[in-house]
Formats: sequence, structure tokens, C-alpha cells
Amino acid sequence: MTPLRVGIAGYGVVGKRRHHFIRQRDDMAVVAVCDWVFEDDGAFPDGIAYFRSWDDLLARDLDALFVCLTNDVAPTVTVAGLDRGLHVFCEKPPGRTVEDVERVIAAERRHPHLRLKYGFNHRYHDSVRDALEIIESGRFGRVISMRGVYGKSKFISFGQDCDWRVDRAVAGGGILLDQGIHMVDLMRLFAGREFAAIHSFVSNDFWGHTVEDNAYALMRTDDGCVAFLHSTATQWRHRFNLDITLERGGLILSGILSGSKSYGAETLTVIQPHEDDKGDPREVTTRYNHDPSWPDEIAEFAEAVLGGGDIRFGTSGDALKTMRLVYDIYRADPDWQSRWNL
Repeated sequence: MTPLRVGIAGYGVVGKRRHHFIRQRDDMAVVAVCDWVFEDDGAFPDGIAYFRSWDDLLARDLDALFVCLTNDVAPTVTVAGLDRGLHVFCEKPPGRTVEDVERVIAAERRHPHLRLKYGFNHRYHDSVRDALEIIESGRFGRVISMRGVYGKSKFISFGQDCDWRVDRAVAGGGILLDQGIHMVDLMRLFAGREFAAIHSFVSNDFWGHTVEDNAYALMRTDDGCVAFLHSTATQWRHRFNLDITLERGGLILSGILSGSKSYGAETLTVIQPHEDDKGDPREVTTRYNHDPSWPDEIAEFAEAVLGGGDIRFGTSGDALKTMRLVYDIYRADPDWQSRWNL
């Protein structure tokens, strides 16, 4: 079988990491990359072409495109890739606004034979997959409530210079859109239904950028599932924690294996109450020492492209619903909404 010819638009930390895992596959091969940091166009010693412009990248003979660009450019390049007949894998967030995602979906509908996937890779962590399996089994009944905190100490990513992340014109939003979107996506996944009532406080009081450094949201579904989310860039001890209460038990996801290795051990605690436990129930904690999320989501994309199957996680529909919820959180704070005319 001839491997899929892959181009990577945006060859920074994430683009290179995608390349690392693509190299491990026999059914995909990176043939060209682009990034504005290159001084000129050329080729690496292994023959992979590199360009400064994504237009030049798309002029190559490709089958699939990985989009690892800033939020302002990613939707445009995703649309361009689809219109050139390429299958596209795009990193989160899917854009700066809901309208960005709607524009991509319009292009996707023009090319129903192509596959489009978004990189919401937290869904592929084993702790998340195990938690979802327990919830979907009905073993502990339906989800009653969730409390989630996802935060870091400032706007950083893998220790790199990420000034664009605090530029509203480029990023579109701050910590909620950049990192908290993962927690928003997981809350939607675990609730199994959409949140209809939303209250929030959003601020940029600490760092003073034009994007938020803290977002607090209280959300409820039509049938009463309540979720509280704190997305923060002032969490001095990096933290990922999601506490899920079900009718007959509970789950606690703590820590997440990441490139920065700064969120602690990834664990899933299963809480099994008993009528005589006096509020101190039996708990079983599993620790995960391997992160399969990066290769596994690439595998799903490759298998959908080669086998004609569907994308399960990271569909454009999920991306649109998650982006709508992020913007519902922004708009639920009247001060934040009026300040930025959202």
C-alpha cells in the first residue's frame, strides 16, 4: 500500500510532535511542511520539502493535511485544504469564533467524501476513556454534577515563546479558548447532552492582556445536570481535575499526562458508596503511566481516510458545539460581552 502523502502546515512544537507520531506509521508519510520561520524554501536531508507559505505547501501532491497553525489562520487553511481535495486534521481550537467553524463546515459539506478531524486529544487519554466507559455502562446511573479545574501559571505552551496567544486579533480568546476548551469538551462528552443555562465571570484582571486569564462558569442541562468550570492562567501549581458525581457513585480524574509533564500523575478514582460508609466510601484509584492520545487520534484519522469510516471523536459537529459553549460562557458575563462586542 502506498502511504498517504501528508503535509504539515505549521512546523512548530505541535507540528513536529505530529510528525514524530506519523513517522511511526507505515500508512502515512510526511512529504512537505511549511512554517513562516524558515528563511527560504528547500528540502531537509531526508528529502522532505519545506516552505515559508502554506499556499506553496498546498501546491504539492498531497493526500492529507495537518493544520498546526495559529487560530486566525487555521480555519482558512483548513478550508483551502478541503477545497484542494485533501483530508484534513486540524488542531484545537478550530478557530477564533463560531463563525470560523461554520465556514469550515460549509467547505466540508462541499466535499462529503473527505474526512475532517479536530485534535481534541484529551478524549484519547486512557483515564478519560475508562471514565466514559463507566458512565456509558450505566453502572452508577446518570451524571448529576461535575466540578472541573484546568489551569496553568501563565500563557505558556511547552516552555515556548507564545506571545500570539495573548493577542486577541490572532488568538480570539485566552485561557478558556486555548486550554479550557478541553475541559468544556469533556464536560459535554460526560454529560451526554448540551448545557442550556449558563452563568459566568470572565476577567483579565491579573495579567492584563486583551484575552481572559480566568473564566468561571456554572452550567446546567435541561434535565438538571450541573457543571462548574474554572479555566485559569493564575494556577501556580498546574492542575487538571474533574470531579463527576453520579446517582450511585462518582469519578475523579486528576492529572493529565502532557508534553510539559507539569500536571502530575494521571489517575482515575472510582468512588463506590455504601449505605453504611458514613460518607467515607470505598475508592479505587488507577494510575496511568502512558499517554496514547497522540498516536491513537492519528490512527483514527488514518483509518477513517483509508477505510472510509467515520470520525468518532473530534468531528466538526463536536467542534462547533464546543465552540458555541465557549462563546456562551463568554457572553454570559455581560461585562465581558459588552467589552468585546461578542
